[in-house]
Amino acid sequence: MVIHDARFLMSNSRADLCPAPTLPEYAFIGRSNVGKSSLINMLTERKGLAKTSSSPGKTQLINHFVINDTWFLVDLPGYGYAKVSKTSRAEWAKMINYYLRNRANLMCVCVLIDSRHAPQTADLEFMEKLGEEGIPFVMIFTKADKQSTAQTKALLTEYLRKMSEIWDELPRYFLTSAETGLGRDEVLDFITDVNEQWVAEAAANA
Repeated sequence: MVIHDARFLMSNSRADLCPAPTLPEYAFIGRSNVGKSSLINMLTERKGLAKTSSSPGKTQLINHFVINDTWFLVDLPGYGYAKVSKTSRAEWAKMINYYLRNRANLMCVCVLIDSRHAPQTADLEFMEKLGEEGIPFVMIFTKADKQSTAQTKALLTEYLRKMSEIWDELPRYFLTSAETGLGRDEVLDFITDVNEQWVAEAAANA
């Protein structure tokens, strides 16, 4: 996929105020400070599209971007640790849960995971919840450039082993680096394939 156009569309705190569900949509979410904004900027090749910050909890709303006028990319607030109040975290959780359950055109949730760390409870529980709700998702491991290839491989193997304790079939996963561009083509190829399915199903139902 070649990104010809990527632009911010809107931010809001209510799923019912999101853009009309006329295009396939992909939501990006992960624990705070997982490198979500950097990954979004890398995928779209737009350096300042998603605002990056060294402070966890920067994203606080449902942020919609439209890509090539053919699909929506959504930047969701992170879960887990953030320097915000418990009340704010509870509000975020309610907002995110409602969005995930009710967004008709949501094709896939891209769960971002820091490839430098052993399996984290917050990530595992979030993905288990997605599975229970029947919400499609993939795992995107970030920051692969921050350690040796051997370290990354060992941690990835451990993560998949841990996932296999819960899942009969492991979700699809991608290894990425916002610094080197690793994984960009693979992630965008996946989105292209799903978009083509969306178009085919829409045509069949027309």
